[in-house]
Amino acid sequence: MSEPSSALLKSPGSADPDVLLSRAVGGDEAAFAAMFDAQRDRLRRLVRLRLDRRLSGRVDSDDVLQDAYLEARKRLPEFARDPQAMPFHLWLRLVTGQKLTDLHRFHLGAKARDAGMEVSLHRGAFPQASSVSLAAQLLGKMTSASRAAIRAEHKLILQEALNGMDPIDREVLTLRHFELLSNEETALVLGLTNKAASNRYIRALKRLKEILTSIPGMNEGW
Repeated sequence: MSEPSSALLKSPGSADPDVLLSRAVGGDEAAFAAMFDAQRDRLRRLVRLRLDRRLSGRVDSDDVLQDAYLEARKRLPEFARDPQAMPFHLWLRLVTGQKLTDLHRFHLGAKARDAGMEVSLHRGAFPQASSVSLAAQLLGKMTSASRAAIRAEHKLILQEALNGMDPIDREVLTLRHFELLSNEETALVLGLTNKAASNRYIRALKRLKEILTSIPGMNEGW
């Protein structure tokens, strides 16, 4: 963000989350900037993963994060009233996802309600990572194929497999494997028990492994 936020994080004792939250709620912009900056990379990963591909080139992830920053700053007292309800980084994730949903609806209108655009969660609609986005992530990590035809074939196979998953199973896979949330965080985000979240992840991962192992060169690292 700005130099004040960087300086704040380096000040002895000032990076304590409770201290920063208290100062931010009291109107200290540098304190809130420091809290947001600490989560910036995670939020950027969320936006890039869930931004609809139809908006590629029209919407910049940093602009989404700026909107999320302003919205979260405005709603910070809402979080501060019950900070135990959700960890701060998950609350920021929720606010960012809601801004992304609004952005999709603004740019795409009725098309934003197409299947695969949103997943219905206990906290409302949230942008869903498309099979196209997830397949691209997997291909980027898993394959060394340089020929476009082979890559395209792999991508279609992965997309079909991902589309065939239960929506919540796929969301669990997205949260755990791509957003790198813990099982406890995933359960909280989806309103599941820890055991249910773990079982769904194991099931989704097993299914994806079956697909990956059937594609030459796609099963390394699983």
